[in-house]
Amino acid sequence: MKPSVLFALLFACAVPALAQSPATPPNRFATASAPAERFDIQGMLVERHGSGARAMVLIPGLASGGWVWQETVREFAKDYTLYVVTLPGFDGRPALAGNPFDAAKAALTELIAARRLVKPVLVGHSVGATLSIALGEDLGERIGGVVALDGLPVFPRTEDMPPEQRATMAESFRQRMAAATPQAFAAQQQQYMRAVGVIDIGKADDLARLTARSDPAAAAAYAGAVLALDLRPGLPKLRAPVLALVPSYDPDNVAMGGTANDKLAYYRSLLAGTPKLDLVLIDNARHFAMLDQPRAVHDALRQFLKTL
Repeated sequence: MKPSVLFALLFACAVPALAQSPATPPNRFATASAPAERFDIQGMLVERHGSGARAMVLIPGLASGGWVWQETVREFAKDYTLYVVTLPGFDGRPALAGNPFDAAKAALTELIAARRLVKPVLVGHSVGATLSIALGEDLGERIGGVVALDGLPVFPRTEDMPPEQRATMAESFRQRMAAATPQAFAAQQQQYMRAVGVIDIGKADDLARLTARSDPAAAAAYAGAVLALDLRPGLPKLRAPVLALVPSYDPDNVAMGGTANDKLAYYRSLLAGTPKLDLVLIDNARHFAMLDQPRAVHDALRQFLKTL
């Protein structure tokens, strides 16, 4: 099986840039539901929706803002309290110095403690999914569940790299990605969204205009930090059940020389050692599966929540 969709997410910046269209129609993803509360923790924006007894923390992926979860907010706010975060450096937020992955973990840990969240369910996409796995390892019994939407404990096709090689590759990639101008970054986001992000071209262009609001250097820093990670040794420490949502789009599978079942098996292999693990294939969806197939994602999430 060739490199996965997640691999293409971070390496999309290496392909030639596409020209931006001069037209800027209304963006269907730009307006999200008004939160009941909005506050900052360590540079991380938090928006609270709903007032249910159980809490979910929704964590976007690379270069995404809380707007990426708006369909999920509409679906679950009537039954749960949702804390939707936007990480520093993304969606116009100021970036922070240092390792952004470690900073995000600290901010999310503070959110859980400050709001006295009892066994919250962490729902992460891409980099946000990797953060959710890391928090599950660190906080153990304090986490009630982990949902990883197309995000893994180790970057695909780097699982056999020795630590020194992984660190060198991560830093080299970070430097190359950080060198992109805002204009080049915006064009790269458009190409990525069209090729990997979602199936519908119109959705892809709307999403790219929003992800382009992120700081290219911050996106590079997060990407480099994730490339350097291997969380697999800590997977047996996970006490919370884990649901991995695996998007699958047949034309992409064929282009990569594999099948949906190949991809599912590969993701399962990278999550080996997780004590309580379930994987659900989201058919006819790319990396942003919650936007390609919101009903399928929400049905899988709701079924998972019933088991907790």
